[in-house]
Amino acid sequence: MNLLPSERKRETLVKSEDTTDERSGKRPIDRPIQEYIQKGVINLDKPAGPTSHEVTSWVKKILEIDKAGHSGTLDPGVTGLLPIMLGDATKAVDALLTAGKEYVCLMKLHTEVPEREIKRIFSEFTGEIYQMPSIKSAVKRETRIRNIYYLELLEIEDKNVLFKVGCEAGTYIRKLCHDMGLALGTGAHMQELRRTKSGPFREDKTMVTLHDLKDAYVEWKENSNEELLREVILPMEVGLSHLPKIVIRDSAVDAVCHGAGLAAAGVLTLESGIERGDPVAVFTQKGEAVSFGRAQMRSIEILKAATGIVVSTDRVLLEPGTYPKGWKAKE
Repeated sequence: MNLLPSERKRETLVKSEDTTDERSGKRPIDRPIQEYIQKGVINLDKPAGPTSHEVTSWVKKILEIDKAGHSGTLDPGVTGLLPIMLGDATKAVDALLTAGKEYVCLMKLHTEVPEREIKRIFSEFTGEIYQMPSIKSAVKRETRIRNIYYLELLEIEDKNVLFKVGCEAGTYIRKLCHDMGLALGTGAHMQELRRTKSGPFREDKTMVTLHDLKDAYVEWKENSNEELLREVILPMEVGLSHLPKIVIRDSAVDAVCHGAGLAAAGVLTLESGIERGDPVAVFTQKGEAVSFGRAQMRSIEILKAATGIVVSTDRVLLEPGTYPKGWKAKE
């Protein structure tokens, strides 16, 4: 099975046990509908034609909200997964931008090539590759290293090659097709492209269209029925589920909400495989996203640590005061 790095299983390590105060915070699915929307994410199926920015603008108009942000731009002609964070959840967009992606691509060869040759080139282009962004790209044109996690040949018909590719964020599939065409000695270009995975989001799980979103919102507004809206909008925590997870004590939550680093004493459970510098997500015992940041220790070191900062805080996602203050300010 082809897996992106974020899809590989991680073991949960228990550092200590604690009880949670039921009077503070709430499970993401229990948020009142207005708060649920403002802390939500949509696993949107982008149609061909509009830009990612236009689609995001339409989402804001449909839901009558001021803020929304997409994760990972898709060209106008490209379809598929476009995660859109809503309202306060836009703070978490950065955590999705660097997540691995998967695409299904139709590549057009300029001359027919035997299947064995295509498979050979796929093997050569798996792993680290060098890419120069195209002239039309929005980033600086300089050679970059990108990781191709897997290339799977799906079908060949004459000059048409259908394949699946799992890759690092920032990989240009159009350029990948061009470069593979050069390596084959025939030339090639990208004919069609669809994104099927982006971090924790998958094409086969809770993917919705703009029409689905509009219908669900109208149903809530006109009939006070929240059910459909809660199906098409997911809690923002889903958008962080690809990151290694650390669960903390209630008494440690408010300090992190004020921007403090996470101290070792505040950790209850964590996932295995964390290395220093890795991005990690910090959660309450009720499953609320508190923040995300960078690990300052490896998993095994965090498990054994009694003191010290184990995660630096890059972005706070939970409002201060949601949990009782468990720290004292320096005088």
